Amino acid sequence: MALNDLLVHVNASKHAAKRIELAIRLAQAHDAHLVGLYVIPEFAMPIYVAAQIPAEIVTVQREVTEAACRKAKAAFDERLRKSGVAFEWREAEGEPGEMAALHARYVDLAVVGQNDPDEELAAGDFDVAERVVLESGRPTLIVPYAGEFQRLGERVLVAWNASAAATRAVNDALPLMAKAKKATILAVNPKGGSGGHGEVPGADIALHLARHGIKAEASHIEADDIEVSDMILSRAADMGADLIVMGAYGHARLREIVLGGATREILAHMTVPVLMSH
Repeated sequence: MALNDLLVHVNASKHAAKRIELAIRLAQAHDAHLVGLYVIPEFAMPIYVAAQIPAEIVTVQREVTEAACRKAKAAFDERLRKSGVAFEWREAEGEPGEMAALHARYVDLAVVGQNDPDEELAAGDFDVAERVVLESGRPTLIVPYAGEFQRLGERVLVAWNASAAATRAVNDALPLMAKAKKATILAVNPKGGSGGHGEVPGADIALHLARHGIKAEASHIEADDIEVSDMILSRAADMGADLIVMGAYGHARLREIVLGGATREILAHMTVPVLMSH
């Protein structure tokens, strides 16, 4: 799959510039068109509350959000004009996660940011990554709020559990892994059987990658007493990975919300960019 068009979610976050830079480098590497999307959140509240708030306050709130959008657009336009990348700016109004997922359906890859728990943003901005992963039907690259990421796809860790979501993620990540110097397939607590990992965990998907010209090594870990997400992040750190590839939400989402799960833990604690597909 070629990456012909990309979308980057832009907001008032102090970390937005970092994800824009990464999106620009991807667009340059793949000669792709880049869409910058800014969602102006609706100033929504219950009718009985709205009736008690002076119209002036609503007007001021609207002016503040529109000013933030104009500032973000000016910075985006200036940076993209210098990049040589074909680009466009889009503005939408509504719930940020919903709008971002909608626009992401019409590109090859969406680039969004990890939530910074210490940052104050509109409430809707904090579920953008999760909703784009779950609802867009497109691969999503989540960029951590901490750290600098000058390279992507040279040293790749594939979190492999032989699921449909993991299979889709590997396929979606092929353009990003095409020039990988090292790709490691990691199966944590693999299960056998016809619906599992096969005779050698990770070997089948490593062979598939080899047929795409990507040299990958298969590995697996047995550690029932350690969280899967901790093993993934630990191995990523050990090998100096600059990209993690994984399927999202292997279980029913309600169970993930109640119990946690590798996907939610990775979203909360990632240390390198993660490509997720659902």
